[in-house]
Amino acid sequence: MHSSLSREYKDIDFVTPKDRGKATSRLFEEMGYEPDREFNAFNGGTRLLFHDPANQRQIDVFVGAFRMCHEIPVADRLTLDAVTPPLAELLLTKLQVVNLNEKDLRDIIAILYHHEVADQDGDTINAERVAHLCAQDWGLWRTCNMNFDRVRGGFELYDLAADERAMVEARLDRLWARIDAEPKTRGWRLRDRSGDRKRWYEEPDDVEP
Repeated sequence: MHSSLSREYKDIDFVTPKDRGKATSRLFEEMGYEPDREFNAFNGGTRLLFHDPANQRQIDVFVGAFRMCHEIPVADRLTLDAVTPPLAELLLTKLQVVNLNEKDLRDIIAILYHHEVADQDGDTINAERVAHLCAQDWGLWRTCNMNFDRVRGGFELYDLAADERAMVEARLDRLWARIDAEPKTRGWRLRDRSGDRKRWYEEPDDVEP
């Protein structure tokens, strides 16, 4: 990790297939994590919370998909990587944040700094996958568009050399060009007519560790 882009992590995020929520709950309880029983009772079909008070650590489990300001279908491609969701989906979990904070901005830049953009999975950000999801969902596309501009204006917050910044900007530009070139669905084009006059995102409850 680039020293200027590293940060502390107060929680660990996981994702599990939709039919594995109960099994995942049992796993974390067996490992000694305390379930947030009220939250899990209301949200267990989509999200689960567990706590480790001794280490001041929170476990956040997304069930079936990542749902915050927008829904990112993460679980259906979990087997592509042994450790994390694919980089395309991982990046979108940050780009989908409407009220982007410094932590999210830092993470976006870190992913782009450490990984090339290409139309394939693996150790690269799959631009084809990102473009496909944005072409289906106008709201996700709109939020990504907004956050691409925020990233371009946020480089001065980090101690990146000129060539490092240029590399990240080039990857950002390639990714957006791929998104822009992807044929949009009929639903996307219909939603585009309303633009920002109609709210295009959800306002998720912020769950603090």
